[in-house]
Amino acid sequence: MGTAGVDASGRSNFLALYDDAAPRVYRYLFRMCAGSATLAEDLTQETFLTALGRFEDGRGGDVSVPWLMVVARNKMLEHHRRIGREDRRLKLVYSRDAEHPSTAERTVTQAEAAALLQQLPHDQRIALALRYVEDLEVAEVASAMGRSVRATESLLARARRTLRRRAEESGDA
Repeated sequence: MGTAGVDASGRSNFLALYDDAAPRVYRYLFRMCAGSATLAEDLTQETFLTALGRFEDGRGGDVSVPWLMVVARNKMLEHHRRIGREDRRLKLVYSRDAEHPSTAERTVTQAEAAALLQQLPHDQRIALALRYVEDLEVAEVASAMGRSVRATESLLARARRTLRRRAEESGDA
């Protein structure tokens, strides 16, 4: 963690705060993240990067342990919202099919969906990511991929069918 943009006094104040508060912020996040050490470490780092930004802006005097705890909580909530959005988008990819829009009976986890997506041909994977993760319209996906709208619609339909078939096959195993 660099402190190049902070004067010597601010640097020592930041480091003292870090030494004092980092273990408390980490323990709080560890409990709130259901014991995920990696996630707690990542969110602790993000929390202190936000604090460092305050020190670099000359507002380090506003930073306290309670302030850090609020930032840590907000970082955790942002993380869970982001994961929720990703899960919803991946479920949309799995469940949408132009011919059978409601045939998906089994939901997949984010990890399963990511693994299934990696099995798809490159152009199908890119099309699905642009359409459902980046939330582009079909015409925008077509433009980005240098295809016609009809060809892109067909590509997306094939990708959804392939994804569904592979998900069903993995569910039978």
